[in-house]
Amino acid sequence: MADISTRPDSQQPVAHMLPRTVVIGTAGHIDHGKTALIRALTGVDTDRLPDEKRRGITIDLGFASFDTSAHDGSPLQLSFIDVPGHARFVRNMLAGAGGIDAVLLVISAEEGVKPQTEEHLAICSILGIECGLTVLTKKDAVDSNRLKEVRSSVKQFLSTTFLSSEPLIEVSAYTGFGLDTLKDELRKLETRISCRDSDRLVRLPLDRAFAMKGFGTVVTGTLISGSVAAGQEIAIEPGARMAKVRGIQSHGRTSSEVKAATRVALNLTRLETSELSRGDTLVEPGTLAAVDLVDVEIRLLATSPVLKHRARVHFHAFASECTALVLIYGYTSIDSGGKCLARLRLTKPTVLLPGDRFVLRYGASIQTIGGGRILDAHPVQPWVKSRAQTWLEQIRWEIPDQQLVFRIARRGMTGIRESQLSAEAGLRVEAIHAHLAQSIKEENIYFLDDELLIVQKALLDATTLVGKELERLFHSSGIVGVKRSAVGSQMRLQPAVFTWALRRLARAGKLRIVNELLLPGEINHDQTEHNQAKIASICSAYEKAGLASPAPDDLALELGVEKMEMRRLITTLLREQKLIRLGSDSLCMHQKVLAQLKEQMRTLRGQSLSIADFKDITGVSRKYAIPLLEYLDREHVTRRQGKDRVVL
Repeated sequence: MADISTRPDSQQPVAHMLPRTVVIGTAGHIDHGKTALIRALTGVDTDRLPDEKRRGITIDLGFASFDTSAHDGSPLQLSFIDVPGHARFVRNMLAGAGGIDAVLLVISAEEGVKPQTEEHLAICSILGIECGLTVLTKKDAVDSNRLKEVRSSVKQFLSTTFLSSEPLIEVSAYTGFGLDTLKDELRKLETRISCRDSDRLVRLPLDRAFAMKGFGTVVTGTLISGSVAAGQEIAIEPGARMAKVRGIQSHGRTSSEVKAATRVALNLTRLETSELSRGDTLVEPGTLAAVDLVDVEIRLLATSPVLKHRARVHFHAFASECTALVLIYGYTSIDSGGKCLARLRLTKPTVLLPGDRFVLRYGASIQTIGGGRILDAHPVQPWVKSRAQTWLEQIRWEIPDQQLVFRIARRGMTGIRESQLSAEAGLRVEAIHAHLAQSIKEENIYFLDDELLIVQKALLDATTLVGKELERLFHSSGIVGVKRSAVGSQMRLQPAVFTWALRRLARAGKLRIVNELLLPGEINHDQTEHNQAKIASICSAYEKAGLASPAPDDLALELGVEKMEMRRLITTLLREQKLIRLGSDSLCMHQKVLAQLKEQMRTLRGQSLSIADFKDITGVSRKYAIPLLEYLDREHVTRRQGKDRVVL
């Protein structure tokens, strides 16, 4: 927006079709011309505080923008966050860096690369920013030899960073040289930045809160996901403080609705300015809540000191800042440039989600030492460290669909409500359904009572437990029948899970359900022996087939078994884990065959294999190669890397 301190003007027209916005953050050393450059581009002086005017430096965040058009002619808004360059104000810089799409690295042609140039660029890298431009300012203040010398040193500095292949533009905010070229390159950034994920829940980290005469409380920030509409009920975390959006200003206009990613000012009712602070987060009521315990992946900079277990650090994520206790998995320390898994105990609850980036600062001089990404903002309690570490290792490289499956699986027989999973993953419920559609179709995940999500293995485990308990009651205690409610309360399972288990036992003939009474199943010993013979024949056929697994319908014809009965018998073998399903209902393999394959693959540890390589090694066709490789990925024998696999 052009000036977020501008009074929201009810006379301005409502924007029915807002332009796409690219949020660009400045970075660079103090007095390298960031603010002057933004003023030359937009006409807005982002130094708004009296101290900034008096001292001639940026102390807090400043904001400006200009309207232009994208490469396809559609409207485009370039929104700038001007951050402080002085070392003492890096914490203010971090408050604005979390929601940006691209960086504008500003380096003075007079001074070249300086300490805050390096620190700011390192912070951008830690935050996962992958796009931007580098600008050499104050071209008018140096001669051609100096300009050539600085340009060469800057290119060398950028050679190992994400800006190495991005444009390096010479400008002068004083004379206007290079500004048109810079604007053209800024427009091109839009083509290299992906749109924000519309599946994610609303989050607006607040970087300012102030009172405006005639309007009351106004908050500002970068809407990083979701959309906000005038008249909407919202909550402020931490604390679930309720408010209502009375008015919205975005891009210098009064709007009825705004969507991520954009700078926005909201006029709120029911909350006073004194109740709000930088780092608070606006969310939809009943969705996200602030947390103070997160599992993370940490990466230290090469210049960082060693980080020890139980060290206290400064934690920065979006506009939030607090101290944190670092609990390293393995109870060790991290060397400079190293990585590790850790749990952070935050002193201030913060709204965080998997995938969020953060920065860590440390030491007497409070230097930036590294950062990382959130892996889990809702650790299961109580879990022993080794179990939690194993789960984090499994989930850290998985695709979103599989991450959701892992989150459901760790809840075991309890399962997880879809609303709870939505908050845990930061995804809308509708998006959860879309991500899990294939797993539900393949019955790897079950959706019970239209709300509870649970993995197949947990349901089978619950069925086994219920079956054993009923067998004990029927036989050991000599009880003929028991009340369903009595067994249910004793088992302490979710009602939907208990019902599923009973129905499965009844279908298997192990149980009869008469109204609310549970009775032993009718057992036909001749039929049982006959089934066991068929099962043995099926199992043997799969073992002899090796990796060239037979189709169930073909095997049914060969063994003289009805197709429906074949499927029932295969289900028995799957439940007993003698057969393993690969990818779909029709493709199963014997567990011994798969065990031998895993052993064979482990002899190739460290090697990279293409699909063609795998086919040559195993002698299978592509029909079997793809499901087998996906199985090996799930078993952590291989890991996908592009189109190939690396044997672990």
